[in-house]
Amino acid sequence: MMNMLKAMLAGSATSLEVFCFTLIFSVPLALPLTAMRMSKNKALSAAAQLFLLVIRGTPLMLQLLVVYFGPSLLCIWLNNNFGMNLRITWPRFVAANVALIVNYAAYFAEIYRGGIASIPVGQYEAAKVLGYTKWQTFLHIILPQVVKRIMPAMGNEVITLVKDTALVQVIGVSELLRVAQETQSRLFSFMPLFIAGIFYLVMNWAVEATFVHIEKKLSYYS
Repeated sequence: MMNMLKAMLAGSATSLEVFCFTLIFSVPLALPLTAMRMSKNKALSAAAQLFLLVIRGTPLMLQLLVVYFGPSLLCIWLNNNFGMNLRITWPRFVAANVALIVNYAAYFAEIYRGGIASIPVGQYEAAKVLGYTKWQTFLHIILPQVVKRIMPAMGNEVITLVKDTALVQVIGVSELLRVAQETQSRLFSFMPLFIAGIFYLVMNWAVEATFVHIEKKLSYYS
């Protein structure tokens, strides 16, 4: 029993690492994507829209496979067709994080865009009359309201991220669910999967509690 719990704790640590890296990098990466998507430059906006469509319109599992195996397959094709001698490989853990970061940045970008678009145009006009610059208007008037409005949607996405970390097993990353499945096969017992479910439930409870706390802190805009 203790050995099983140790193995699952190690798997949950990997899941938490993937979760943290994805959140740390995807949240800021979504900002330039949002800016491109809302740009008045049609070419820039169209490119961002196409990118977001591809990322949000294809399965995350497929993206994990493409990110991990894609560089190697590209090297094989170049070597066979152009006589080159290229070889690119990278760790499974890094590939998993890259795929998840790009995927969630796309979703966060659309959440940001929706939050910004929900602010009445009159607020921008009023700020201009009061002498605010565009940057001051966004920083002091628009941004605090956007942050509050997007919190519920962000919370939902972060909860989904906790569960999506299980998908990294498709490229061989030994995370919580993979460890639970391997332990179940070895012990012929459902208990490892039950414990894994409890682990995910606890992690999502922590995420939900955090976002509820943040929403209460921002309740002065209600």
